[in-house]
Amino acid sequence: MAAYVFLLAAAGAGIGWAGEAGAPRQETPAQRDRRMAWWREARFGMFIHWGLYAIPAGRWKGQKVGGTGEWIMHTAKIPVAEYEPLQQQFNPVKFDAQQWVDIARRAGMKYLVITSKHHDGFCLFDSKLTDYDVMGTPFGRDILKELADACHRAGLRICWYYSIMDWHHPDYLPRRAWDPRPGVPADFNRYVEHLKGQVRELLTNYGKIGVLWFDGEWENTWTHQHGKMLYQYVRSLDPDIIVNNRVDKGRQGMAGLTAAGDFAGDFGTPEQEIPATGLPGVDWESCMTMNDTWGYKRDDHHWKSAETLIRNLIDIASKGGNYLLNVGPTAEGLIPEPSVERLTRIGQWMDTNGESIYGTSASPFRRLSWGRATAKPGKLYLHVFDWPAGPLVVPGLKNRVQRAYLLADRSRSLAVSATPSGISVVLPKEAPDRVATVVVLEIEGIPQIASP
Repeated sequence: MAAYVFLLAAAGAGIGWAGEAGAPRQETPAQRDRRMAWWREARFGMFIHWGLYAIPAGRWKGQKVGGTGEWIMHTAKIPVAEYEPLQQQFNPVKFDAQQWVDIARRAGMKYLVITSKHHDGFCLFDSKLTDYDVMGTPFGRDILKELADACHRAGLRICWYYSIMDWHHPDYLPRRAWDPRPGVPADFNRYVEHLKGQVRELLTNYGKIGVLWFDGEWENTWTHQHGKMLYQYVRSLDPDIIVNNRVDKGRQGMAGLTAAGDFAGDFGTPEQEIPATGLPGVDWESCMTMNDTWGYKRDDHHWKSAETLIRNLIDIASKGGNYLLNVGPTAEGLIPEPSVERLTRIGQWMDTNGESIYGTSASPFRRLSWGRATAKPGKLYLHVFDWPAGPLVVPGLKNRVQRAYLLADRSRSLAVSATPSGISVVLPKEAPDRVATVVVLEIEGIPQIASP
């Protein structure tokens, strides 16, 4: 069995964590806005689920296993003793950190979030607290260091996913019913100290980290007190870092938004869904897959179209959120070609229309029958999904429009007129982009929309 370095468990399971590194000062709203600014500007990031589960890739002992690829240890009820040997098969010789970063950058993504450790407990980084990590594989290279270095060179933010739940660690509780390991004693407080030690490694060995993205917080052993103290500890190590709401117990299911109360976390995390409406004053990020799995699964060919993914990005931005779009690399270290194809198409759209996504705020309109809208001071970006046969009607807009044009053809102004129902814009007969063509309205003042 893989070995761990056991740290002394603090009495009371983490009391006094923040004081060990210097507790962060209370933030003013302006300070929080400055800390969140890059993330709100970015709007679009890459999620990467990668680990030992890429080797079975959805099959175990010759049988297809249901569910998502990264949950195979749980779904197939694989004991630690049977799953652990995958470590000696992990040798992704085609992994190229620069290639991954280039794929993300060309897609228009501004940050990467990778699974430093998923629920199976295997670490993609060089941890001095366990040998159940990438340095104990035939590959023997620190994947997170290579990715962090490539991101820093490219001007992208590198971010870490870290699972609180750990099916492998002997001190994590509760144990799985199908792998009780009765002869192995457990001390959850000691596990919490281990977790804290790995968080320190992740935030001190890889340069500036943008986000610490926790998960696996839902089991009863992890408490609200744990969450609050871990959030404070992380912020004490790096006062500028952003932490998601899964550090604590406030997440409301897959809808992902934080319940009322003193729960820790800087943004909500809807999973595989997009909120129905905008959420003024709330930071949130929808994490979604391109097919039906997070970790690579060889038999999952249920890919969303590039059109769907682009419109998801627009829909999320129009509601004031971020889009964290997942890839699940193969055991060889390659991002699957269907993912690359879709990211390439998204990048082509973003090359023309990125201005309508980055740094925008939510739509001021309740509903637009033909598409979505985003906004910046003095500008409205109209994302037209359904190209009209006649003029485009912008319902209820009361502002004076100084100029209208397409992002696909900035040099040509479009004719605009005020009508009793809003603003009418004369468009070309054919849409330059059938997925979403962006019409820009340069307006005077803050958007004023008449109630329907």
